[in-house]
Amino acid sequence: MIDGRLPPAPIGGLMAMTAVSVDEGTVEFRCLPDESAYNPIGVVHGGLVCTLLDSVAGCAVHSTLPSGVGYTSLEIEVSCLRPVRNGGGELTAIGRVTKPGRRAAFADGEVRDGDGRLIATASSTCLVFPLGDE
Repeated sequence: MIDGRLPPAPIGGLMAMTAVSVDEGTVEFRCLPDESAYNPIGVVHGGLVCTLLDSVAGCAVHSTLPSGVGYTSLEIEVSCLRPVRNGGGELTAIGRVTKPGRRAAFADGEVRDGDGRLIATASSTCLVFPLGDE
């Protein structure tokens, strides 16, 4: 997806998220929220930040899996540390696998604003399973 040979996931367009780098066990996404992501009080909805964290944690896990193996989120715990306000710049999210596994894998994520300030953190557990007919 990063080099353009495969299309990005549709949610990336919806949430203005772009994968910018991937290594085994680590991914980085960027996101520039616009007014469509604001909640009624004029700050970026926490759901966008949570989705960004769920995406980087899950994709970090995905980067460790062999072909034919998938994953889905079992649990995610998000701590929002500060609001994302208009003019806060592009968000950078990094996901890192803390423990890969054959049945469950664990990853952490963080989101920083355009000035490098920590916005939110997450801890995620993903279910790992074979793809194909069940």
